[in-house]
Amino acid sequence: MGSTDYNEAQAEVARLEQALRQARLKLGAPHFVLDIGSLLPSTSLPNAVPHALLLLSDSALPLGSFAFSSGLESYLAHQKPIAKDTTATACFNRFLHLSLSSLAGSVLPYVLCSYRNPATLFRLDNDLDASTLCTVARRASIAQGRALLSVWERALKSSGSQACDAASSSLSLLTTALKNVQAQINFLGPNGHFAPLWALVCRAMGVSLEQAAYVFLFNHAKALLSAAVRASVMGPYQAQGVLASVWLQDEIRQAMETNWKVEAEDAGQIVPVIDLWIGRHELLYSRIFNS
Repeated sequence: MGSTDYNEAQAEVARLEQALRQARLKLGAPHFVLDIGSLLPSTSLPNAVPHALLLLSDSALPLGSFAFSSGLESYLAHQKPIAKDTTATACFNRFLHLSLSSLAGSVLPYVLCSYRNPATLFRLDNDLDASTLCTVARRASIAQGRALLSVWERALKSSGSQACDAASSSLSLLTTALKNVQAQINFLGPNGHFAPLWALVCRAMGVSLEQAAYVFLFNHAKALLSAAVRASVMGPYQAQGVLASVWLQDEIRQAMETNWKVEAEDAGQIVPVIDLWIGRHELLYSRIFNS
């Protein structure tokens, strides 16, 4: 049913409901008629939250991000005993601030540049691979990037919500190139890092650049808080409180504003200790998260 037919049908329902109310009033019957028209969504209201944005921010999106702690488990293992006047939540908030600053300085520019120019996907993927010195972080980025690409090919691409042909075309080219790399053992090709792929999937589904960048950082904070709950750093209610806090919103906005005009060539690790914590994770005697 097209939009015109839908509007006509909605108007017809409202007209019939009005006629039924008037007929009941003439009969003196009690007015218990349900106004179905008031329950129908108004077509004049703006779409404040894009449907695609809800899909991409969903915790159920199978990217595997919750299998990694992004260095949190290693950070906790390498910390000295917490002082009596310092809470576990305050200790975690410090790590969250450092982790968001690190991600925004070293990876967010690749998200922004990829969104603005989809044709540079292969170059950005190669540059991000070369500039990611931590092996554990590189493995996590590739694993999540290829998982996102699989979700795009198997589910999101066929949803009919493609808003940018250039982004869709670049994603298809990368999918084909990755298949060729897997078929040839000694062939050097793209890696499929998460950040530039996230940008193109968002653009292909009609999500704005500001929303794509914000949700990229917000999803990272959400994964860290999930890891904190499973590591018994805090409870689920505390984690939701941090997610809903003005402090986290300000952290994300500040990170976006600081790196909004930074080019991918100028991106770099501004919190080197994060790489140390992530890199030493696979050396822990026992761990509950993937390396």
